[in-house]
Amino acid sequence: MIFDTHAHYDDEAFDLDRDELLKGMHKDGVAFIVNVGASMDSTQKALDLAHRYPFLYAAVGVHPSESGGLTGKDIAWLKEKAAEPKVVAIGEIGLDYYWSEPDKAIQKKWFEEQLQLAGETGLPIIVHSRDAAQDTLEILKGWRKDLTKGVIHCFSYTKEIAREYLNMDYYFGIGGVLTFKNAKKLIEAVEYIPMNRILLETDCPYLAPEPYRGKRNQSTYLDLVAERISVIKGVSKEEIFTQTVQNAKDFYF
Repeated sequence: MIFDTHAHYDDEAFDLDRDELLKGMHKDGVAFIVNVGASMDSTQKALDLAHRYPFLYAAVGVHPSESGGLTGKDIAWLKEKAAEPKVVAIGEIGLDYYWSEPDKAIQKKWFEEQLQLAGETGLPIIVHSRDAAQDTLEILKGWRKDLTKGVIHCFSYTKEIAREYLNMDYYFGIGGVLTFKNAKKLIEAVEYIPMNRILLETDCPYLAPEPYRGKRNQSTYLDLVAERISVIKGVSKEEIFTQTVQNAKDFYF
C-alpha cells in the first residue's frame, strides 16, 4: 500500500489523462493521496479533486513563490476552506530564496500568516524550504508551541538540520531526489532520520525518480523511492511501505 503525502494532480501536466490515471491508482497499490495547494487557484483545484475522488485529500495554502499578491481576504478564504472535512493540512507554505521574488520580507510575512492559520485550525503544516534553511528553522522554532505537527517537504538539507527538526518532532518528506546520483547529502540524512519520521511523497508532476528523471512523475513511482530507502535502512520494501503509511495516517488523520 502506498500513501503519496504530497502531489499536485491539479497541474496542467495531467490535463489529458487525469481521471484515467487517478481511477487506476488503487489497482497499482496507491491507497491515499494528498493533493497540495500552491496558490489560491491550485488550492481550489485541490479541493475540487478531493471532492471528486474518495481516496484523495487536500491541503490548502500558498507557496512562497506565489505569496507576493496575497491579502488578508485570501487568508480568510483559506481559513474557511480549511474547515472542510477533506482538508488535512495547511500547505504548502514556507520560504524559497532560490528566486529573488517575492522579497524575503514578503515571504516571511505570509509564511507567518499561514502558520497562524495552522495554529487557529489545529491542522498540520507542509513546509516548503529552498535555500532558506536557517530562516525557516528560526521561524518554525518561534511557532513551535502554537502548532500541532509539521513536515519539511522535499527535505534537501543536511543531517545536522534534520537533527534540529527532529528535536521539534517534525516529519520529513522524501521523494524521487533520493534516487538521483548527486543525492549523497540526502542519503546521509535519510540514514540518520528514524523510520517513524519519514513520509513518502512525489511532488508530482515534478521530481520523478530514476529511471524516469525529467519525465512526468506519478504516485506509483514511489515504489522506486521505497526500494531506495529499503537499501539505505537495511529493511524490506514492504516494511518501508507499512511504516510510511502508518506515519502518514498519524500525521494527517
